[in-house]
Amino acid sequence: MSGTGTPLAALRAQFPVLEQVAYLNAGTNGPVPRAATVAACAQLEREQAGGRGGLTHFERREQLAGALRAAYAERLGCPPADLALTTSTTEGVARVLLALDLRAGDEIVTSDEEHPGVLGPLAAQRARGVVVRTAPWVDVADAVGPRTRLVVCSHVSWRSGRFAPAGLAQLDVPVLLDGAQGAGAVPVDVAALGADAYAAAGQKWLCGPEGTGLLFVSEALRERMRAPAPGYVNLADPGAGLDAVPHADARAYDAPVLAAASLAQAGAALDVLGGAGWDAVHAHAADLAATAADALRDHGRDVLPRDRTTLVTWREPDAPAVVERLAAADVVVRSLPGEDLLRASVGAWSSADDLDRLLVALPA
Repeated sequence: MSGTGTPLAALRAQFPVLEQVAYLNAGTNGPVPRAATVAACAQLEREQAGGRGGLTHFERREQLAGALRAAYAERLGCPPADLALTTSTTEGVARVLLALDLRAGDEIVTSDEEHPGVLGPLAAQRARGVVVRTAPWVDVADAVGPRTRLVVCSHVSWRSGRFAPAGLAQLDVPVLLDGAQGAGAVPVDVAALGADAYAAAGQKWLCGPEGTGLLFVSEALRERMRAPAPGYVNLADPGAGLDAVPHADARAYDAPVLAAASLAQAGAALDVLGGAGWDAVHAHAADLAATAADALRDHGRDVLPRDRTTLVTWREPDAPAVVERLAAADVVVRSLPGEDLLRASVGAWSSADDLDRLLVALPA
């Protein structure tokens, strides 16, 4: 971290938790900036004073949703019309899978490093007779065959911090990327990635509240989809009764409702991050994560192969116990289930001091 007058130093000062804690777990939930809490409280106080009925409240919520949609779309490099507001990465993945209406015998190819939040919706597809074939991470693109109807893969592996194979961008079949460890953490250009759909979380690297998410769906893919459960917000004309049809754009895949306070909080968090400059946010996090990986290796740790991302994972015997030991020293990381692996998530708000505290608190 550079001098106290720099935008990144000012960014760090926005997160009260960092005054005491070396917080290295944005891959689960990002830290909450002070301004985001203020925005959420202001919205709740507005509702308390003015009520939640009448046109004014719903116009306010629509305004907040539109602003957040545009801000999320900017992070993915897509038009707002291609961006749906969801509650989580998993919801976005599930909505795409259901909307494609795959049939028994159709095939989905996925990788061996997917998060349970993706594996759950895939398992539900398999229960319907869809074939789900798992390939090694580096071989996902090559595993596509004549029966493949969809590829589902993480943009950034939650386990190792590796980028999805570049060959995915050249495939002729639709590609759905899990962007939970991508959006906000690294630069994202859905067109360059060859993504037909990109689902991500609002509460991780974008530092929004739990229960917020984003889903890009290309216009071409939407032509092959049918909104699986359209509600009021998804309909072009809710007053048309049984003749009502979903919006032609990605609003057809919005979550049924997102609280206005959550929308306000998420938007304010994006403003905080953007105030430091997104190029600087991405560069600092990636540089510091690379420094962390080198330092852990110097301390004798076996760091998993990774790319220029914000995740650093290493082997640690009795990893859950070490998480508790680190937490007692006010250092927050996470273990990965079923493996002796620890993962640190390094953000633009992180500092060299945070890394030093991690290294000191680890078992000798």
